[in-house]
Amino acid sequence: MAGLLDEDRLFPLEPGARALARSLYASVRDLPIVSPHGHTDPRWYAENQPFPDPAQLLVVPDHYIFRMLVSQGVPLDSLGVPRTDGSVGQTDSRAIWRLFADNYHLFRGTPTRLWLDYTFANLFGLEVPLGTDTADLYYESIAERLADDAYRPRALYERFNIETIATTEGALDDLKWHRMIAESDWDGHVITTYRPDSVVDPDFEGFADNLARFGTLTGCDTQSWQGYLEAHRRRRAFFRDHGATATDHGHLSAETAALSPHEAEALFARVRTGKAAAEDAALFRAQMLTEMAKMSVEDGMVMQIHAGSRRNHSPAIFARYGRDKGFDIPTRTSYVDALKPLLDTVGLEPGLTIVLFTLDETVYSRELAPLAGVYPCLRLGPPWWFFDSVEGMRRFRQAATETAGFYNTVGFNDDTRAFPSIPARHDVARRVDCAFLAELVASGQLREEEAGELAHDLAYRLARRAYRI
Repeated sequence: MAGLLDEDRLFPLEPGARALARSLYASVRDLPIVSPHGHTDPRWYAENQPFPDPAQLLVVPDHYIFRMLVSQGVPLDSLGVPRTDGSVGQTDSRAIWRLFADNYHLFRGTPTRLWLDYTFANLFGLEVPLGTDTADLYYESIAERLADDAYRPRALYERFNIETIATTEGALDDLKWHRMIAESDWDGHVITTYRPDSVVDPDFEGFADNLARFGTLTGCDTQSWQGYLEAHRRRRAFFRDHGATATDHGHLSAETAALSPHEAEALFARVRTGKAAAEDAALFRAQMLTEMAKMSVEDGMVMQIHAGSRRNHSPAIFARYGRDKGFDIPTRTSYVDALKPLLDTVGLEPGLTIVLFTLDETVYSRELAPLAGVYPCLRLGPPWWFFDSVEGMRRFRQAATETAGFYNTVGFNDDTRAFPSIPARHDVARRVDCAFLAELVASGQLREEEAGELAHDLAYRLARRAYRI
């Protein structure tokens, strides 16, 4: 082991399998990165301004970091996380960084530690561990580099060897940053993704007002069911004009419904005021997954369903700091019965692709792999969020491959807001997949030449194919 990183990290212990994993990894390590789903800010690429400082880049926006610190009693205010009223507790970035460094030991054994150490070593050239004694060394070294033009967003995009990156915008977004990118002389490929939760979920804050804005944006009568559906079609077309190839749906459950037009119209009349009963809100979300799938049949957009997160579990944190502050918790999720109305409606339509994600690992082998292993429209997204980890990736391959194979999966999505972590996350995924393939070869389940082809597919080709990039 040299510096922060072991060159053979995550590879098998058995010498023969380790050597093969090393060889497979060497063949894919430098492939371009395709990032077909994520949450980086398109403004970074549009304006190409320097990142402000180490704390604002690496700590303040990253819920993976501050949720761990909060679990050990560190207040969000002391980490500079903005409140919903716009105020900020700690504004001294060096103090935030020192607090983070003092607690860096909390991340031992976590994927966050792997990603950060990779970033520190490969992006910023740091060779000593982060801790209390090295906090200022880290801060000053990173700050010095961030002032260099080589560390601006577009330069890092190129340094990371990103071929395509997708951001995620809400249905009401004007996509001005994407227009600015398209009108610039930069040739980076940054595309958007249509995320309609704010106008699909009756429990979303300001839902009734959102519908009114939706109508203004599209010129449609969003107080009528047919006008509301037409508004979605127009916004989807607008997003496609800005590069979108996919939609994304972050629902609590994967429940779908197949109501008659009359039933759907009556349901919409009950929910559009923003005062829907809980059962009506749930049924509307379910119906809208089916409606979005039907629209994907029409326009060819890939549909992603990210189900199973009980978001904003702490009402106190949500009220004070808003969404995405680390208090989203996995919950049990059903797919076989939940998806049946949608699949009965469009599941055999040619050209439809629906990528399923889960935060419930118990359904990999019992539900998701069998579904994706027979329905031609279904693909399995990679381990997501809490399971975007070494063991999470291994468990996914072990549970899903025997039934769904490799080619009913979609490669790797980093799904991140933390731009510097993108190459680190793809590196972990490539290492884990190469280790898995090497062990299949070692146990006689795969030929070595097949493993080499699969390594390229998993690292690069499957994502391009699945997301029609």
